[in-house]
Amino acid sequence: MNKVFGSAAEAIADLPHGATLMAGGFGLCGIPETLIRALRDLGAKDLTIVSNNAGIDDFGLGMLLRTRQVRKMISSYVGENKEFERQYLSGELEVELCPQGTLAERVRAGGAGIPAFFTATGAGTVVADGKETREFDGRIYVMERALKADFALVKAWKGDRFGNLIYRKTARNFNPMMASAARVTVAEVEELVEPGELDPDQIHTPGIFVDRVILSVGLEKRIERRTVREA
Repeated sequence: MNKVFGSAAEAIADLPHGATLMAGGFGLCGIPETLIRALRDLGAKDLTIVSNNAGIDDFGLGMLLRTRQVRKMISSYVGENKEFERQYLSGELEVELCPQGTLAERVRAGGAGIPAFFTATGAGTVVADGKETREFDGRIYVMERALKADFALVKAWKGDRFGNLIYRKTARNFNPMMASAARVTVAEVEELVEPGELDPDQIHTPGIFVDRVILSVGLEKRIERRTVREA
């Protein structure tokens, strides 16, 4: 059972126009750089992307915004991408903003087969508009629907040919839950090893959730730096 593909292009060649896609990462940390570049080159359009954010103007998912491949973003933070802001304000891009913890739980619920859940987050705000609310123990809760996707693109530190994955430190972020919530999960890894070389107690995502594996190529691993004025 060898899930390894020769290239990122081969691994996502059947990703169609109009697909719903999950992309791991938090800011620029733990994003599937190789797969995002391949997706840009593939040219699939009208995508709905579930991700904590949309990268920056010229990197990460921001590249897909520049090529007009994204129809809708389901995200919790969009503050560092001027092109994202421009497209949203001009009506070119549909955006569903979701509190970060709620976004994580919606994805986790999708992977666990839970169709919906109640959370107090957003109760009494615009986040609750149009959603069912219910009182539990004297407090109002909002019903949130689970999220699932056609494809999930995730990034891991190490992986084997069976698709077992280990993430490194905070680069784990949204990757494990997204790996479990898609019909097809494609993982890119920095180091590819043979089955049995990973300590079973250290595996974060079991291979049963992963359909395809590729080796990362040309990683930049950019670091976001907070600035308040021009250098």
